Amino acid sequence: MKKVVSFIAVALIAFSTSVSAQKVAHISLNDLLLLMPERKKAEADIQEYAKQLDNQLKSMSAEYEAKVGDYQAKEAMMTEPIKMDKQKEIAGLEDRIKEFQQTAQESLQKKQNELLEPMVNKAKKAVEDIAKELGYKNVIDSSVGVLLYSDPADDIMAQVKKKMGITDVPSPSPSPAPKK
Repeated sequence: MKKVVSFIAVALIAFSTSVSAQKVAHISLNDLLLLMPERKKAEADIQEYAKQLDNQLKSMSAEYEAKVGDYQAKEAMMTEPIKMDKQKEIAGLEDRIKEFQQTAQESLQKKQNELLEPMVNKAKKAVEDIAKELGYKNVIDSSVGVLLYSDPADDIMAQVKKKMGITDVPSPSPSPAPKK
């Protein structure tokens, strides 16, 4: 156990020494994305899509309320089989509304990703280009503390594996996705 702790301490010291010798830059990727001209169009498209989904949900909710109101108003005059049928119909509509809410949320997230991903990729490419141009070895996204770019030449994985006596081992195959 002491060997592991000692190794980690040495590795951290070595890493901090190597990082301090490298040029490191930072940028707030979030602020950059907010400044991009295409952001306004993407946000407008997302809001319009969300509005369409909300209108559909409101329509379904209005239909549900109308059916419940109608059922409550006429329940005393209904025969038992008709009551059962109406209750089943209302329960089915409740299920459809719940399913639509979930599907709509997933669809909205997918739409956001679809519209924002090209902007993020464009911004990251610009960051990478500037980092290379100005000689920065690493660029950190200061808005979230994530490394946006690192010079591939600075990857010391091969040397650390050699030092630890680790030979290339095939990566484990991904586990199959759970069935729905």
